[in-house]
Order: sequence, then C-alpha cells, then structure tokens
Amino acid sequence: MLDQLLPHPVYSAVAYTDDPDEACYPGEESLVASTAPGRRREILTARRCAREALLALGHAPVAILRGPRREPVWPAGVAGSITHCAGYRAAAVARTSDIAGLGIDAEPHAPLPPRVLGTVTTPADRDLLARLAVSHPEVCWDRLLFSAKESIYKAWFPVTGRWLGFEDASLDIDPDAGTFTGHILIDGPLREMPGHFLIDQGLILTAVLL
Repeated sequence: MLDQLLPHPVYSAVAYTDDPDEACYPGEESLVASTAPGRRREILTARRCAREALLALGHAPVAILRGPRREPVWPAGVAGSITHCAGYRAAAVARTSDIAGLGIDAEPHAPLPPRVLGTVTTPADRDLLARLAVSHPEVCWDRLLFSAKESIYKAWFPVTGRWLGFEDASLDIDPDAGTFTGHILIDGPLREMPGHFLIDQGLILTAVLL
C-alpha cells in the first residue's frame, strides 16, 4: 500500500509481523534497552524495514539511531521516515539530492480517543472534521487528520530543525482525491505542505514529500 503514496525515487519496505527471536542490530541496543517486549519487537522490525529500504536505495545497512527529538538519524545524503502501529511497520527513504524531506505515518482506522481530539486540532480543523463527517461518514477523519499531522511533522523537522506542534498546522483534506494540505501557522521556510492518504486493510496511511 505504501508504494502507492510514494513515487520514485522513494524506496520503502513494509512488514506486517515481527520475528519474536530477532536480535538487535549492532549499535541499536540503546533504543530498546528499557522497552517492553512488544514495543521492542516493533522497533526492531521497523528498523529492519529501514535497512531494507536503504539497501533498495543502494546504501549499505547501518544502525538507525535517534536524534534529539526522537527522530531517526539517517546516513548523510539520505532523507527518511519510519512508522509502526498495530500490525504494520514501514520505512521509506530517498536521496536528499532528489527530495528535501519526507514523512510517513500509519494508524489504525478507528476514531481517536475523545480526550485526544482537542489537543491535536485547531478550530479550523474541527470545522473541517464536522463537514467531512457529514459528507463521508464512513471514514474516521479525526484519526486521518492526526496521521497527516504526524507525517507533516516528520517531514518538517529534518528540514527546519524546529518543533512543530499539532496546533501549529491546520489541514485541508480532499476526500475524493486522497490528498491533504498542511497550512503552517508559525513562521518558517515552509508555509504549505501537501500530502496523500490511503485507507485500506483497516489502516490509514499518510505521506508527505518535500
């Protein structure tokens, strides 16, 4: 599914299950040193996907560590993104000579917990969600909006080096085209960030390419 959202020259790898006996890749021990077993397997599988995507890009496998905002640290000349949720792990990479940045996110196609909605939406977002709930009630638009903002942040931070809160972007969503646009509400080099979404197999996938 992910490759439907990511055109060449982006390379991706996906896994739907974990190997319970998978060993930690050398250098990544600190990522899982104090994590619960289920979370450990998610991280190991997602990092393995990252190395598979790097290999497809023509890059030797390396440890994928975390930066100051818990973002993946990619080899020089590589832009990438990692995501994992229940039953799905994925990574995507490209050369920075081809794209400036990218972000991907996967979420279960289910409503957000009510207490979360107010913390991740602007008033304009809530108006949008109300309209979409009427026109396309079969979609969990609140969760899709959350996922889109996750993808926007993952693409934003490596390019700008700046934090972007959920309240710092509002969205427009085209339900028929499968696209969205993030309107950045703080000063910075990026004012609008377009993306695509897909809903299939009980999952919401979103992707942003810069």
